[in-house]
Amino acid sequence: MLTIYDSNRPRKQMSRRRLLQVGALGASSFTLPGLLARQAAATDRSFIRNKSVVFLFLQGGPPQNEMWDPKMNAPDNVRCCTGAVQTNIPGIQFGGTFGQLGRMTERFSVVRSFHSADGGHNQLPVLTGRHKSEAVMGAQYARLAGANHPKTAMPTHTILLPEQIQPDLKLGTPTGPFRYDYIRENYTKSGEYGGAYKGLLLDGGKGLAESLSLALPKERFDDRRSLLAQLDFLKRRYDKTTDLAAATASEQQAVDVLLGGIADAFDLSNEDPKTVAKYDTSHLFDMHDWHKGGRLYENKVNQSRITNLLGKQLLLARRLCEAGCGFVTVHDACWDFHNDGNNPSHAKAMPVLGAQVDHAVAAFLEDVHQRGLADDILLVISSEMGRSPGKQSNGGTGHWARLTPLLVAGGGLNMGQIIGKTDANGGEATTKLYGPEHLNATIMQTLFDGPEARLVSGLPAELVETIADGEPISELHG
Repeated sequence: MLTIYDSNRPRKQMSRRRLLQVGALGASSFTLPGLLARQAAATDRSFIRNKSVVFLFLQGGPPQNEMWDPKMNAPDNVRCCTGAVQTNIPGIQFGGTFGQLGRMTERFSVVRSFHSADGGHNQLPVLTGRHKSEAVMGAQYARLAGANHPKTAMPTHTILLPEQIQPDLKLGTPTGPFRYDYIRENYTKSGEYGGAYKGLLLDGGKGLAESLSLALPKERFDDRRSLLAQLDFLKRRYDKTTDLAAATASEQQAVDVLLGGIADAFDLSNEDPKTVAKYDTSHLFDMHDWHKGGRLYENKVNQSRITNLLGKQLLLARRLCEAGCGFVTVHDACWDFHNDGNNPSHAKAMPVLGAQVDHAVAAFLEDVHQRGLADDILLVISSEMGRSPGKQSNGGTGHWARLTPLLVAGGGLNMGQIIGKTDANGGEATTKLYGPEHLNATIMQTLFDGPEARLVSGLPAELVETIADGEPISELHG
C-alpha cells in the first residue's frame, strides 16, 4: 500500500467549472468525510506493508512454450513459433518476441512450474488464489487495508481495461467469458466480504479526469450523503464568493484530496510526455486491423478486444500505485489460440501480443526501477491456464491446466531466477508444482506482515491464516 502523494500540494484558485467537476466526482464515487473519519479512528495498521501489486492478467491462456519456456529442441509442432532469444541468464531462452525482457532478467523471476489446475476459461481460481472467501485477491487486500487509502481517498482495489485509456473506444462483443459484462462481474468479485470491497472498474465515456461516475454498491460509501452535503455547501458558498478563500479547512481538504489523490492519478496528461512515449505500444500494430472490418479480422469475434494500449494501461497502474491504490488488476485480452472460428492462431497472434507485453513490461520495470519503486511494487503476470504443448494441424492449441505462465517482478522478493523445470515438450512440471494458493500466499505475505496481523482484532480469520500460515512460492520469499 504505497503512500506516495503530495500532501503539501499548493492550493489553487478554482474555476466554477472545475469545482462542479469535483462535486460530481464526490457525489458519484467517493466518501471523503467517512474516509477521513475512518483514518482518524483507524486501528493498528502496522501489519500493512508499504507495497502495492499490479496483476497483469493475460486472459485466454497464453502458451507457455511461446512465452518463457520455448523448447526449441522439441518437434516443430511444439517449439515456439517465433523462435527464441537468449536471455542474460546462461542457458535460458525466452520466446522470440521477448527480446527486451530477455536482457533484464535480473529484475524478475519466471516460475515455469506453476499451474492453475483449471482447464476452462474460469479466471477465478487464479484471481482468487482459490481462497475460501471466493473474493479476488484485490478484494482480499481491500478487506484488510480498507476500501480507500486513508490519506489520498484512492480506492485500494482497481481494475484497468483499455477503455480507461481511450474512453471512446468501441470494442466488439466476444463470446462467453471474454465479454465485458463477464469481466466486470468476475474481476471485481468480493465474495463473502460484500460490495464494499468490489474492485473499482471505471466505465469509459466522458474521460476519466472529468467523469469518474460509477454504479457502485451503496455500502461501499456508507456516508456518501455527508460528502454530498459538504460539497454542495461548498458550491453554494462558491456561488457567493469568487474563490475558495472562504472555505473551511475541512472543505478545502476534501477538494484537495479529490483533485490530487484521484482525478489527477487517472489523467495521463499529467504524466511526463517522455515517460508516456516510453510506455506507448500503439506503434507496434494497428488494433483496428483485428476488429470487425479490419484486414486481419477473418470473422474471429474474440479478436474484438485486442488493443495496442497495454503500455499506457501499465503506466496508469504505476500512477495509481503511487496515489495509494494497493492492488491494480490490468486486463489484456485475446490469448485464446485455438485458430478456430472465434480465435487466432499462435503464428498470427504471438508476434503482436507477445511484442506488446515485452515492450510494455520492460518499460514498466525500467520506470519503477528509476523511480526507486522496484521493491515497493510487485508485478505479477499470469492467466487462467496455459495451452496444450503440441499444436494441432490448423496451428492452434487447446486448453491446458497443468502449466500456466507466471512472471513475478519486484516487491522486494528474490529476482533473477527461473523457478521450476518442465519436461521436453513443456507440458508437465518435473519439479515442485505451484498453484494459485501458493501465488496468493506469496502476494499476501508481500503486502502484509503475518505476525503483526495476528495481533490486530477484527480481521477475517481466513485472511490472517493466509498471510501468517499460507505456503508461498518459497524461492521468491527465500
